[in-house]
Order: sequence, then C-alpha cells, then structure tokens
Amino acid sequence: MTFVFVNGRLSGRTDDGPKLAKAIVNDRRSGALPSSVNVRYREETDSVMINSDGGRLVRALIVVKNGKPLVTKEDINLLEGNHITWDTLVQSGKIEYLDADEEEDAYVALNESDLTPQHTHLEITPLSVFGTQASLLPFINHSNAHRNVTAVKSVQQGVGIYSNNYLIRMDNDSMIAIDQQLPIVKTKMYDNESFKSHVFGQNIVVAVVSYLGYNMDDAIIINKSSVDRGLFRAMFFRPYKIEETKYIGGQSDIITVPDKDVIGYRSEDAYKFLDEDGIAFPSAKVESGDVLIGRVSPPRFVSSIDKFRLGVQKQVESSVECRTGESGTVDNVFLTSTADGNKYVSIKVRQERIVEIGDKFGSRSGQKGVVGMLLDEEDMPFTYSGIVPDLIFSPYSLPTRMSMAYLLELLGAKVGALGGRYIDGTPFAGEDEESMRKELHSYGFRENGVETMYNGITGEEMKTRIFVGDMAYIRLKHFVSNKIQWRARGPIQLLTRQPTEGKSKSGGLRLGEMEKDCFVSYGAAMSLKERFDSDKIAIPVCGKCGMISVYNVRKKTGYCQLDGEDAPIKLIEVSASFKILLDELKSVGIYPRIALGKKV
Repeated sequence: MTFVFVNGRLSGRTDDGPKLAKAIVNDRRSGALPSSVNVRYREETDSVMINSDGGRLVRALIVVKNGKPLVTKEDINLLEGNHITWDTLVQSGKIEYLDADEEEDAYVALNESDLTPQHTHLEITPLSVFGTQASLLPFINHSNAHRNVTAVKSVQQGVGIYSNNYLIRMDNDSMIAIDQQLPIVKTKMYDNESFKSHVFGQNIVVAVVSYLGYNMDDAIIINKSSVDRGLFRAMFFRPYKIEETKYIGGQSDIITVPDKDVIGYRSEDAYKFLDEDGIAFPSAKVESGDVLIGRVSPPRFVSSIDKFRLGVQKQVESSVECRTGESGTVDNVFLTSTADGNKYVSIKVRQERIVEIGDKFGSRSGQKGVVGMLLDEEDMPFTYSGIVPDLIFSPYSLPTRMSMAYLLELLGAKVGALGGRYIDGTPFAGEDEESMRKELHSYGFRENGVETMYNGITGEEMKTRIFVGDMAYIRLKHFVSNKIQWRARGPIQLLTRQPTEGKSKSGGLRLGEMEKDCFVSYGAAMSLKERFDSDKIAIPVCGKCGMISVYNVRKKTGYCQLDGEDAPIKLIEVSASFKILLDELKSVGIYPRIALGKKV
C-alpha cells in the first residue's frame, strides 16, 4: 500500500500511487480542484505528497501535451485583446502553478523550439527563471551563478534617484546621483517595468588593462578629468531633527539662540548661522561643530543639587550641531508640530560627494571594486582614434570570477554606441555574440573588440591589443567619507576609562588579540606598550601581604589594613578594567592577593 500525505500529515493509503497523483493533476486542470493544490508521487519512499498549505513558492508554467504547448497563438491574441484573462488560462488547465515538490517530476523547456514529446511544461518566458532584479542584468546566462547573486546585491546598493520628491523628504542618510542614463545594453524587463523613470548608472568607456599597478586586485583607475566634468557625482543628505519637549511641572525646552548665561554655552562663532528664531537659514555653509538648531532646556537633573537648593534655575544648552567630520549646505528647513502639540524642527544638510580614492563602484555583472587612483587625462592610455577611457579595469578579475557577461556587455555597448541603438541583453533571448561581432566589424573595428592603445605617459604603443568597450557602471552607496574614522586623544568611558567605541562618539579603533599577534609577529612588540595602556591606573599594593591598600596622595604615605602604617606600599600600574575585576571579586567575598616580584 502507498501512503498518502496531505500537507505533511499521514491521511490515508492507496493501491496505485502514480494513478492517484495523475488523477489529482487532471482534476486540477479541469477546475475540479483549486489551482493551488500540488501533488507528487515519490518513488523512493512509495508515497504520494499532496500540498495545499499557504506560504509555498510556486511558479507558473505552460502545460505541454505530445510536444505541443496548450497555449496557442489564438489564446495570446485573445489575451492581448482583453477578451480573456490570465485566470481564464489557469482555470482551463493551459497554465498551472507548480511548487518545488511537483517541479521535481516536471521536464521544462526554455523555448518552444526545444520542445520534444517527453517535455511536460514550457517556460512562459526564459526570464521567469530569474527574479525581477536579476532579470535587469544583461547576459547573466553566460556568468557563474554565485557572481549573479553578487550582481543583484550590487545593483540594490546603486546610487540613483530613489524618489521623485526627494527634495521635500526627510529620509535618514539618503543619497542621489546627479546624472543618470539608461544603459545601452538592457533587457526586456527595462521596458516591462518602465525603468526609464528609475534609472541609475552611467555609460562610460572601459579599458581592460593592467596599468601602473593602481588597479591591481579589485581596484579601478578612473579618469580624473571625467570626474571634474561631473562623472558619477552624487549628493548626500543628512537630516537633523529636534523637538520642544514639555515636561511635568510646566517646564519645557525652548528653540532659540542661547544666551551667554546658559550652562554649556559654546561660543559666538558656533551660533553664527542661526536666525532670530534659533534655526540656521537655508543655503548656509555649515561645518563640523556649527550649531544648526539652537535649544535651551530646563536644568532638571543635569545640574548639581546645590543649584536647586539655592533656587538658581539656569537653563542648559542642548542645541543640535553638525556632526563630527561632516560639512555641507543647509538645503531645507521644515517647521511643524508633533501629535502632542510640541514644536518640531527638521533641517536637511546637503553634501556634494565627488568621486575620491576609496569610493566603491560596480558593474551589472558583479565586478565591484574601489577607486585606487584618479589619473589625469593626459596620463591615461588612449586608442589610435583618440578615445580616452573613463575607467581602467584589471583583466585579472575575469578568469577566476568567470563573469563572461562583463565582456559581452562591453562588446554589446560598443556596438550600440557606434550604431546609435539599444542592445537587447535579455538572458537566453537577447542578441547573440556572433551577430554583435559582425556588426562591430562592419563599423571598421576588429570583431573581437580589441584596439591598439598607446601609453599616455611615454607615448609608446602597447605591445598587446587592449579590449575596449562601453559599459553601464554604477556608483554604490559605500562612500569612503562615510566610513573613515580616526582619533588621537578623545573621550573615554566613565566605568572602564577606555576610549569610547563608535565613529559617532569619536571612538578609537580597538586593538584585539589578533591585531596584537600581528604586532608581535612583525617585531613591533614595544609598540604594544602604548597601545595597551589607554586605561592604565596606579593602585597601592602592600608588599608583605599583597592586599590592595590605602594611599594618601598628599602625604605620600600608605596604610595596609593588615600590616598597618609600617607596611611597604608599592604603586602598581594596571589597567582600569583589571581594577574593576578586583573590586567585583571583593564584592562577592573573594579577596585577591597580588604577589609582587622584583622589578627587572
């Protein structure tokens, strides 16, 4: 007997499992069962699996019988004329949804020309193999699957225009690109999704050559003159928000220009951009430390208790200033009120982000890299026809990644630029390599896309012909100016006395165990002394018993609780975190003793 499972639960038995599965499929196609029901006979376990629960991933396929699809040209014409709908084709059994389980027994053809009597289903379009974002990538059927996944993630990080009303929006850390273009090599999905209203990236000239060593590994060299003309320029917006909070007892914050008698008054220079209402005016060029919105708050519990006793109610400075290491122009100022009726002010600061060394770029084939050098146009290599590339890409990044889509896009965009047309790079259904080669040859170029190039520094002809073409490159949202972090001296934590953590807190970079091992292996062990004493502290220790003692700094005398005043007290330098450990041990009844040795 064959066991029958419905949604993973044993529900019955049958004499003939394949016959039952076939009957369920026929009932589904005739409309007797819902289209969401899937069935599969598993021969290895002799069981019938019926699935109808929600949350399963299903895909639509055209049903094939005797090597011919059930969806005919007449059906397509009726569908285009709105005489029938998609649901009509599903209910009539010409199109059905398969889940991952039933798909194991399906034999699916990509194109109608590939159909044989053994096929059970036909893809509606070869693009349906991919998702919406992956189908925006050209020629990815020629690349490695892992590289295509990387390309999809890279496209998601591209800087474009995320919304047409970005000027009046107050999104956190938003960025837009100044000049965007529709790629020369595109897929059918660009037209289906009306992608002209949401483009990102620019068409540039790319040369695949190792040049000066500054594009080794995944680095790229960009033409500095192209950047000066506006290539890949972007804008970064940072919002600053503040509220006039009302407190219990009638006190509240006040958005205004702080007076000199408030606690924590900065300096007159810090408030130079504030208008009479305490808000910076639009188009003000602000820098790090400049106050954007002035505010004073009631003392509450931020001041010492004696000020409350004396009845002195001085206001406390609580303004919002431009973040450390950032600068820009005040773009917009918004004044409104919250649901509680409090005054609410929001300021958006605009920063122009010009391409610099360390910024990240990527193509639609998953080849991403950072700028290793900005090279003047006169030092860039050039072709015999005088074309200077905008970007130099390393050829060593291609064999290991196996991203042939990169080379095909370079070839296709070159043909499209010369012919003044768009190239169809739809996977499985776009233009083939041979036709693009022939068209390129008809324009007077070598059919394989290589050209003779000359060294821009020496003027000598390069011994090898260089692969040159056009490509849509994307600037990714990882700007080096957002990630750079440094400090010499700065704030420390109150408890451990170690440097603070995080860029926004002016924090330091932590030197961990592995970094310590690197210092030692390079023979730089002495540098660890200054790296590991950021929280050093001197504690008095009794030389006899090893107990932590009491030390009078003014009299420079010590006292041990066991050995009295005559005990030899030594000041030992330890880290503050170690002292906290000793204090925590004492708090649970464990008294640690420190054995002192001779100083070497």
